[in-house]
Amino acid sequence: MKLPFVAEQDLLDRSRFYVVLVNPENQENIGLVARAMKNTGFSRLRVVGKNELTAEALRTAVHSTEILRNANFYDSLAEAVSDLNLVFGSTVRLRKAFKVITIDEAVSRIKSYSPETKIGLVFGNERTGLSDAELRQVNFVFHLPQVGRQPSYNLAAAVLITLYTLFRESATNLISQLPPPIPRKEQTDCIELILKKLEKRGFMHETNRQHVTDLLYDLFGRLALSERDRRFLTAVFNKGLDKK
Repeated sequence: MKLPFVAEQDLLDRSRFYVVLVNPENQENIGLVARAMKNTGFSRLRVVGKNELTAEALRTAVHSTEILRNANFYDSLAEAVSDLNLVFGSTVRLRKAFKVITIDEAVSRIKSYSPETKIGLVFGNERTGLSDAELRQVNFVFHLPQVGRQPSYNLAAAVLITLYTLFRESATNLISQLPPPIPRKEQTDCIELILKKLEKRGFMHETNRQHVTDLLYDLFGRLALSERDRRFLTAVFNKGLDKK
């Protein structure tokens, strides 16, 4: 008997997706994440805040230990996503400074970019999630719906739901062929340039600095800057704001 659902095609190219775990507390959860990745056809794992995996992670990564053995480790989220073009961060809470989209909206965004776009899927600590500072390192913040005030999903469950949502789309065509955004580090450098110019012009002060910083990171993050965008913004803020 044929299984009810098997993705025989991979038009999304799952090899360009990177699952990024930020400061995970529980090694067993890391192993379960690897298992979820193997079940859905994803293989690239990055871990922030740890430099090795223990036997507990290997024990729960049933038939998925190769994902753990090939995982990369980083000291910071900024470093972990620096070479990626489009980064999505998961949250269970609404954020004042960041627009939160649904997982389905996130998938639609992903499908609008060309296949060479390198994509990061970022998940925070089991207890605290992603901080506002960490959310500045992503382009889009997405959430997974749940009933009422039920506590947030377990880390591995959140990863599995996200990856399965993408897995279902693996046999469907991309919507369009937008070019990849510039690497995340270059996007961040552009945002930091804008912030410095605003600071120099006196727009930033102690009472609004944090709020303005978060808003600009959210705004320009969702724009997912292309090379053309970067050149235009750099010219505007270098020349326009430097004039007295």
